[in-house]
Amino acid sequence: MITIDTTDPVGLGTWWAAQTDGRVVAENDGFFVVMTTASGTVLSFQKVDDPTPGKNRIHLDLTSDDPAAEVRRLTAAGATTIAEQEMSGFAWVTMADPDGNEFCVSGAHAAAV
Repeated sequence: MITIDTTDPVGLGTWWAAQTDGRVVAENDGFFVVMTTASGTVLSFQKVDDPTPGKNRIHLDLTSDDPAAEVRRLTAAGATTIAEQEMSGFAWVTMADPDGNEFCVSGAHAAAV
């Protein structure tokens, strides 16, 4: 399970469930929300008074057959684009969820290995 600190566990957990075709499986009185993605990854969202500021030390990488369309979909759902990047022919977009947590969107990673 990957746990993300937030001031709004229900809101952020519900947002990520919607973005990953997942579902919230436990709300625990809104203090600790657990959800599963469509691929089976388990994410949790823990209520904290003051999330750690600055860049995340761990982030999610989402892949898509159509990364540009996925970036548009996520932006329409409330994510923001931070930067478009490319290295050795592999491109990705760094984004932030509504709580400011960074994540990336790219095509299949196999092309970069």
